[in-house]
Amino acid sequence: MIVLKDCFRVVRPRYGAGKAAGSSTDDLAGVDVLLDGNRIVRIAKGIDAPAGCEVVDASRHVVMPGLVNTHHHFYQTLTRNVPAVQDAKLFKWLVYLYEVWKGVDEEAVYWSSMLALAELAKTGCTLSTDHHYLYPQGFKDDLPGLQFKAAADIGLRFAPTRGSMSRSKKDGGLPPDSVVQDEDTILAQSEAALRAYHDPAPDAMRKLALAPCSPFSVSEQSMKDAAALARRYGARLHTHLAETKDEDEFCVKMYGRRPLKVMEDCDFIGPDVWYAHGIHFNDDELKLLAETKTGVAHCPSSNMRLGSGICRVREMLDLGIPVGLAVDGSASNDASDMLGEARQALLLQRVRYGSAGITAREVLGLATQGGARILGYDEAGRMEEGALADLALFDVMKLEYAGALSDPAAALLFSGYNHGVDHLIVNGRFVVRNSRLVGADEERIRDEANRCAKRLLQKAGVQAEW
Repeated sequence: MIVLKDCFRVVRPRYGAGKAAGSSTDDLAGVDVLLDGNRIVRIAKGIDAPAGCEVVDASRHVVMPGLVNTHHHFYQTLTRNVPAVQDAKLFKWLVYLYEVWKGVDEEAVYWSSMLALAELAKTGCTLSTDHHYLYPQGFKDDLPGLQFKAAADIGLRFAPTRGSMSRSKKDGGLPPDSVVQDEDTILAQSEAALRAYHDPAPDAMRKLALAPCSPFSVSEQSMKDAAALARRYGARLHTHLAETKDEDEFCVKMYGRRPLKVMEDCDFIGPDVWYAHGIHFNDDELKLLAETKTGVAHCPSSNMRLGSGICRVREMLDLGIPVGLAVDGSASNDASDMLGEARQALLLQRVRYGSAGITAREVLGLATQGGARILGYDEAGRMEEGALADLALFDVMKLEYAGALSDPAAALLFSGYNHGVDHLIVNGRFVVRNSRLVGADEERIRDEANRCAKRLLQKAGVQAEW
């Protein structure tokens, strides 16, 4: 058992638009939070710590539900900041980096996953997905198993996807032949992964979704097969959609339809589906997303980095479309900073919609409960009795928050520059304590990731001098 004593503020973000998202009046000051097992069991003032209970002084902290990351590509942490594509648009960026990524091996998958998960944890994330769609020929290990091992080693709740690509350059796609699979293999290995790793329990530490990379990287039949298979196992579905105008044009040329229509025709739509990006949906498509309760993972930093556009989050929230927050791949961000991503979401919507375009409370809601719902965790992302004990504690008694404490929760987004969490608790256990990972060696993760990154770049003939 753990009791968080005298919390400076307990923040209770709610997912929704406007008043539904709550306000600073929903926060609690000076209360204690009692955790027993993997649940929040009591929030009140003056809780007497039971015998043997660990007591944590939270008088300096904003205590809130852990942040939820709804889209990522962990392997891309090894190809951040590559000079040749620092200024490239999505398709050029992909074509160049596929020639590097085709060298991804077992070590690269494990250490890139460790690095991404460590960064996420240290910036307040308690639950993440990953979209790994790259399966290089000659890969001998159980790739999803490597990622689940990394998540267990760090301690995060993990709901990744078994991604896939079957269209290579010879089929009119973008990747080289060596990183795609035939569709029978994709289907067989996807089912094997679901059997091995998908846990439908509401408090599961691991779930699995199926995620063909995009509508132009597999056939329509493969999309239909993935949808049918996932639903047989009660798993969710994910893909990239409407990220760039180039993608729209590509789908119209290939299929004679816009991307969302292709998804609709493949039954790849509905409350068990979420799309990454969703920038270029038109008005009718937004209405369809709202009617079907199909989710969107908003990736503000990546969308700005690649010049892809601005997702219409304000309108999505007003229509009732499920929206979560995501860092996207670390080669297009180039970080796995969840609190920083929430700040970017706040600011980018105001670029499009004006100074009142979105509130801090709305952003906190989509970064917690909104994302948790999209990943199938209705009991996560909440700060209430009975919810999962997945909590982030941010120390706001620091220089960068001085003068900002009239609304401590909003200060996390409006103020500050060090996005690190002080303590992180997942499933009732410390993952980060005093700003350091509890179960993993940060220096080793750094060194091994740098070694793998250098080897991967040099193998592709890219200069790597560190």
